[in-house]
Amino acid sequence: MFRNQYDSDVTVWSPQGRLHQVEYAMEAVKLGTATVGLKNRETAVLVALCKPTSELSASQRKIIPIDDHLGISIAGITADARVLSRYLRSECLNYKHSYDSTYPVSRLITNLGNKMQTTTQRYDRRPYGVGLLVAGYDENGPHIYQVTPSATFYNCKANSIGSRSQSARTYLERNLGTFLDSSNDDIICHGILAILGSLPTDEHQSKENAAQFNITVAIVGKNQPFKILSEEENEKYLRMAKEKGAPVDPPRNDDDDDRPSPPDQPEAGPRDPEVLVATEQRP
Repeated sequence: MFRNQYDSDVTVWSPQGRLHQVEYAMEAVKLGTATVGLKNRETAVLVALCKPTSELSASQRKIIPIDDHLGISIAGITADARVLSRYLRSECLNYKHSYDSTYPVSRLITNLGNKMQTTTQRYDRRPYGVGLLVAGYDENGPHIYQVTPSATFYNCKANSIGSRSQSARTYLERNLGTFLDSSNDDIICHGILAILGSLPTDEHQSKENAAQFNITVAIVGKNQPFKILSEEENEKYLRMAKEKGAPVDPPRNDDDDDRPSPPDQPEAGPRDPEVLVATEQRP
């Protein structure tokens, strides 16, 4: 992408019918490390790849608990994710105080989308530069939702966002039919194997470089409050996943190619929304 006369304000349309500021926010999601969400019949799992910005710093938190039945994983600008997580917590607390029950996941995500959409049509605001994977459980079962900076949300069977996430989506697509009948241990291993495919080739093969990456796993489901697993549990599942086999496909960087189009050629069509692994059609 490149700067032009139509990207100075989020309320300015280009002749192609595009809002460039919203598309730039979509590109910010690809700057974060990859995260994966998937589910079986009774459990939803989030797996996030955490990488410190330097050898002297600790990695930032990628999975944020919201309520006992809900949590999010982020890719993009962490500060924007903190604002959205605080909003989600407030909504869940107010609902629990008023109705003495947990907030239905689909309704909460709808309200979140409405909040994010207002920033795409006001000149004094900017879109949130963060993508979310939401894992929750309610009376309708487990849920995995993807929320984009354009305020579009999808109910998914499995998905991955972030840098180099195309390899993880390829793994999820190939194994999608086995997720529903998988045990909790197997579904966590599938998530770890998927996210290992997003590592660069040299870092995936080098033990020294791979040690800089921390994998964080969170689980929520039936009779299972949202829980971020400890480092010991993460190591156990990482060893279990490696015993099942490494990712088949080499890491690819197809969705991170953000080279600008030549000025003398017409701009490509909008890439929003992205291609998803699978979405569930609501009746």
